[in-house]
Amino acid sequence: MAKQLNLLVNDRVIPTALHAEMQRSYLEYAMSVIVGRALPDVRDGLKPVHRRIVYAMHELGLTPDRPYRKCARVVGDVLGKYHPHGDQAVYDALVRMVQEFSSRYPLLAGHGNFGSVDNDPPAAMRYTETRLASISHEALLGEIGEATVDFTGNFDNSQQEPTVLPAQLPILLLNGCAGIAVGMATNIPPHNLGEIVDGLIALIDKPDLPDEKLFELIPGPDFPTGGEIIGTSGIREAYSTGRGSIPVQGVASIEEIQGSKGRQKRQAIVVTEFPFQVNKSSWIEKIAELVNGGKIQGISDLRDESDREGLRVVIELKRDTNPQEILAQLYRQTALCTNFGAILLALVDGQPRILTLRQMLDRFLSFREQTLTRQYTHELGEARRRLHIVEGILTALTNLDAAIAILRNAPDGSTAKLTLSSEFNISDSQADAILAMPLRRLTGMERQNLQQEFDQLSGRIDELEGLLNDRRELLKALKKDLRSLKRKYADPRRTRIRLLKAGEPESKAANEKESKGTDDKGNKGSEKSKNPKSQLSNPKSQEQENPKSPAPNLQLHAEPAEEEVVVEITQRGYVRRLPKTGNKSASAKSNDDFAVQTKLISTEQDLVVLTKLGKAYPVKVGDIPPTSGGSKGTALIQLLPTSAQSETVTGHFFLADAQKADLLLLTKQGKIKRLPMLELATLSGRGLTLIKLKDNDELQYATLTKAKDQVVIATSGGRLLRLLVNDEHLPLTGRLSSGVPALRVGRQEQIVGCFIGGVYDNILLVSQLGYAKRMPVCAMPLSVPGNIGTQALQFTSKTDSMAGMVAAPEGESASLATSTQRIVRIAVDSVKLFGKDGAGDRIRQLNPDEKVISVISCR
Repeated sequence: MAKQLNLLVNDRVIPTALHAEMQRSYLEYAMSVIVGRALPDVRDGLKPVHRRIVYAMHELGLTPDRPYRKCARVVGDVLGKYHPHGDQAVYDALVRMVQEFSSRYPLLAGHGNFGSVDNDPPAAMRYTETRLASISHEALLGEIGEATVDFTGNFDNSQQEPTVLPAQLPILLLNGCAGIAVGMATNIPPHNLGEIVDGLIALIDKPDLPDEKLFELIPGPDFPTGGEIIGTSGIREAYSTGRGSIPVQGVASIEEIQGSKGRQKRQAIVVTEFPFQVNKSSWIEKIAELVNGGKIQGISDLRDESDREGLRVVIELKRDTNPQEILAQLYRQTALCTNFGAILLALVDGQPRILTLRQMLDRFLSFREQTLTRQYTHELGEARRRLHIVEGILTALTNLDAAIAILRNAPDGSTAKLTLSSEFNISDSQADAILAMPLRRLTGMERQNLQQEFDQLSGRIDELEGLLNDRRELLKALKKDLRSLKRKYADPRRTRIRLLKAGEPESKAANEKESKGTDDKGNKGSEKSKNPKSQLSNPKSQEQENPKSPAPNLQLHAEPAEEEVVVEITQRGYVRRLPKTGNKSASAKSNDDFAVQTKLISTEQDLVVLTKLGKAYPVKVGDIPPTSGGSKGTALIQLLPTSAQSETVTGHFFLADAQKADLLLLTKQGKIKRLPMLELATLSGRGLTLIKLKDNDELQYATLTKAKDQVVIATSGGRLLRLLVNDEHLPLTGRLSSGVPALRVGRQEQIVGCFIGGVYDNILLVSQLGYAKRMPVCAMPLSVPGNIGTQALQFTSKTDSMAGMVAAPEGESASLATSTQRIVRIAVDSVKLFGKDGAGDRIRQLNPDEKVISVISCR
């Protein structure tokens, strides 16, 4: 019988916790998908598979002036050299790079069946052929080489592949990109090349160009299938925040055509352009389904007349049918009107980031400047080396008789080399060039050519040194390249942008509401709003409006005028809206509740409320009920949606205060994360989840922070942990992350305070038995997330613990909530300043059996 194998000897089996291994493995898988497969690089705008396809075709020599090559050959090279995944995945990516209805500027040229807008599958790779398109050959591969970009080993280190292509155009914005990673997705719309180049040149000339000017140069996306963008608010939101919903509708006209089966002429709706990524055949099937189900009345025939010249779908109408009404129903009930959800997410330095339009352009310009600097530096070195050689040869030709005499009398080549070096004071490389010089170089024509080459090299070296030493000259060369590419590849815009008229809905949802005669609150509208004809005009007869002209500032319903008010938020979670002047706060009359935050703000601004479940809800200041000075106000939780009123409010901030700030979140179990405010771009009345909480965990603190702030976290055991807000210790993460462990919370401990401020600020520490002390933030050592912290408050009794920690600015006061439901106010200046050692002094206002429950500071 075979002897049983003992795997536990010699440490060949390493025991590990299942949850730790799962967490590590899943994180590695997620980062592999995010960085290596699903997201594009902001520099060249390509995912790894696209970059490898283009580079493999470059190595095969499939330039635009060469014959087409079978796609199977290209896919085989990509799989064998660079991309060890499925061949169908590579071929699908290659097909999309050929399709003119998928890419605004296709990077590959195709020969054969590569699919259609009807979602017809392409032919097998053994039948189709491809080669590089002119734009990719010049703008992506024109400067490829180790001198311009970094190369790395492939999956088995048998080949070298570029980590990024030296793109001369921002392909990410020109062709857009769509991808789904783990926990994040990107959906970048395509744009017009001429507009993007104009925007780049404007940013080079004026880096602080206002957004309004930039948006005039780049008014919006330009989809390859055309269509019409309705309104500009979605575009501006996407460009300004990195996220936005852009309403797009197809282009349709009403024509009079000859009826089918010899019938007399009838009116018909003719659709010639569809929104981006809408399947034509599925759309036609949807209309047939709606007609057969009786949801659309008045359509007698439906046929597809599309051909090689373009799309044309004819919807023939019955007699006495209002074509505008049918067209409105098509926009409302089918994908003829849809929303493009833009998410400008890309890899920046290997990390996924949501970027604004300006940030994308700035990142590309920075990369392009680095590429040109590397290219010119390499070219300068080559020119100097060649000039050195030519200079040595010219020296020998000037002293030709002496050089011949040296060569004739030298016993061997080494002696001749040493003699030439010493006699003519030249280097070893110059002497080697003289020895290797053929006799034909002695002719007069060759001398003239060498002298001409010397002059050209000298001039080029001066030009390159000027480019490298003067950034303005380098940027001039960059602009010159951009203008040259614009002249070659720019074309007219395909997608029109229509500004909204007064009262015209922007989205499909708004269109549905107005067609039913209801507003957002469910109230019935006027008879005019019920008539679809008054909402939609003939798209064919409408000309593209100038995007530079302002939209009419008209409203259908009267709204309250914007005004400045005073908003107070109290310690017990009530909110009061008071007039700017002439009303006194109730906090002066009541001691059981008091204002912890007072803000002078416009009624059009938003208050963001956060709950313990990690969700954020917006509350418009104008929606807060106005109160008199003697009222206690409205409970903040009652202003949230009904589904959220069972939750507990844990934090709040005004959106106006969040400009150029991040949101710091701290949970009950000690998890901390820094969230960029761009993640709140899609905040709506339904709420938005800001942090992924584990079982039995909840959001405890939420506050605004900026880079280089100091974060101090306090536990009931008297420990403090001081962190520096930066990308190294507290990196920005998305909404779906759960954060990192801030400090270890003991079983009998809980977090009792979170301070955000500067290194020279003071903090106030208070224990439950009434001991208090002030201490400077700088008295605590800087630490990193995950550490245990430093003991900063010692206790005189084993039953004592820290009740809270708040900021302690000079001249301010703090409020202590006690176990007897009493509020005790203390002046911060009356508390002595200590270091991190000591228990502090006893607060005399407390009764013998009274304990401090919490500490509140007024802001």
